[in-house]
Amino acid sequence: MREIRSENITLKVKQLILDASCNAPADLLAKLQECLENETSPAGKYVLETIIENNRVARKEQIAICQDTGLAVIFAYLGQDVNIRGGLFKDAVNEGVRQAYEEGFLRKSIVDDPVFDRKNTGTNTPAVIYTDIVAGDKIHFKVMPKGFGSENMSALGMLTPAHGSKGIVELIVETVRKAGPNPCPPTIIGVGIGGTADMAMVTAKKALCRKIGEHNPDKRYQAMEKEALEKINCLGIGPAGLGGNTTSLAVNIDYLPTHIAGMPVAINICCHASRHSEGSI
Repeated sequence: MREIRSENITLKVKQLILDASCNAPADLLAKLQECLENETSPAGKYVLETIIENNRVARKEQIAICQDTGLAVIFAYLGQDVNIRGGLFKDAVNEGVRQAYEEGFLRKSIVDDPVFDRKNTGTNTPAVIYTDIVAGDKIHFKVMPKGFGSENMSALGMLTPAHGSKGIVELIVETVRKAGPNPCPPTIIGVGIGGTADMAMVTAKKALCRKIGEHNPDKRYQAMEKEALEKINCLGIGPAGLGGNTTSLAVNIDYLPTHIAGMPVAINICCHASRHSEGSI
């Protein structure tokens, strides 16, 4: 059994949130540059150039990539041989989020009551925390400060097996078409298939953490990713919705076993500020 102090969990989460908020992943930057070279629309090229420059300045100055610094989503893979001392795991994670948003001058956007009072908590907490118990004596974190312009475009389709892969691709493309410019394209599309409605949504959000250029290991799902991406980029929405052939950068599909009678399909859209970071303690 390995002991991990709660204050070290707080420090790790803070570091990861700050890193994700200011430093775009290398795979994302490479894809944006590739799309800039292939974009056919002058307006689209200008938007992509601006996005790339914005990311460069954010990294150099260590300031937020986007003013919407999001709701902190934390995926924690907790080794079953870890003994956490000094406080509750949830409290340690939320303290890390609080410190990151305070010290990084990141916008605090969380309200305590979603319907009536809508009072800002002032700390950007509580975070959304998903915990998986895994083998080992470490804690691995994937953090995602998720903006809500794109989150608001999420969709869930409770399809039946008869819809097949064709129906899934159609749902993905139609969801992006309806979203239009609202999620700040170019976007990354996370898709979760199977499980239950709630688990499909979690799977879709996890899929957003995949590196651009990495695909589902199953070639059948790879083919669906490729087909959906090609159809999305033929919609003409383009960067910032100003037209062009770069509406999405990637479609990442993951799946879960499900009931014989159903085929839940969840779609979680992320804007070009695809902020995520990971690390272990």
